[in-house]
Amino acid sequence: MTSELSTIIDFIRYGASRFAGAGLTFGHSYDNALDEATHLVLHTLHLPHDLSPNYGSARLTGAEKKAVLKLIERRIKERKPVAYLTGEAWFAGLKFKSDERALVPRSPIAETIQNGFSPWLDGAAVRRALDLCTGSGCIGIAMASYNPDWQVDIADISADALTLARENIAFQHVNDRVRAIKSDLFAGLNGEVYDLVVSNPPYVTAQEYAALPPEYDHEPELGLKAGADGLDFALRILDEAPVHLSRDGWLICEVGEAERALTALLPKLPLNWIEFEVGQMGVFAIARADIVKHAKAIRAALAQR
Repeated sequence: MTSELSTIIDFIRYGASRFAGAGLTFGHSYDNALDEATHLVLHTLHLPHDLSPNYGSARLTGAEKKAVLKLIERRIKERKPVAYLTGEAWFAGLKFKSDERALVPRSPIAETIQNGFSPWLDGAAVRRALDLCTGSGCIGIAMASYNPDWQVDIADISADALTLARENIAFQHVNDRVRAIKSDLFAGLNGEVYDLVVSNPPYVTAQEYAALPPEYDHEPELGLKAGADGLDFALRILDEAPVHLSRDGWLICEVGEAERALTALLPKLPLNWIEFEVGQMGVFAIARADIVKHAKAIRAALAQR
């Protein structure tokens, strides 16, 4: 009986048990039921996400209990990601507004940002950076937040996503250093040159998309699907990036499970697959000079599609 629940810990434990028991999928910011329940409960109580465990025994009021239980039931019934229920997500230690206008922020690139893009940018002078296929704006805004001397452009083809991204620019107070641009990949960026281009484009294959659990139905299809092998956008980015990269510039791009397809398609392309705390996660780094050297092979692979 929920009437027996009284403390913050009680409701976090209850939520986690209900989520696990309902067979929910966890792939949007969190990878387990306990973390999702913690986010949901603390948000509902207007408490910080890093609340000290000392407050775990604090008791909820009657109104607070109803509000928490309502969201727990919605998460189970609607299969909507918790970030969309709370309207917020955390990325690279920063809070962002999150809703159905863009994918829930969750890229492992957050770790690379927090690590200063080492070793790729060690000793490099970066003045301008681009977040391509920005969605909510989380990658580009985090880059600007961690690097106050950078000017960052964030670009996306979706007008809805850009509206949310602009809200996040204002929310994180980086209006003076981050510019949002509507662009189909590089098409709207004529003449723009960057020292660093970072992209988390769509990379889900058609087969994978058809098999995704219900949680992903709430996210825009435009931000996920990328053809039969997941490389529809990554190959275009590789082909077009050199024109928009400075001489010593770098491209960092996430392709997820499409890593195997990309490696098979362009086996000689010197992609540096980034290792994260949890292992390799389908994100590569490549210098402009190496892209240029293999431009013919990239273009040939693109022409065959």
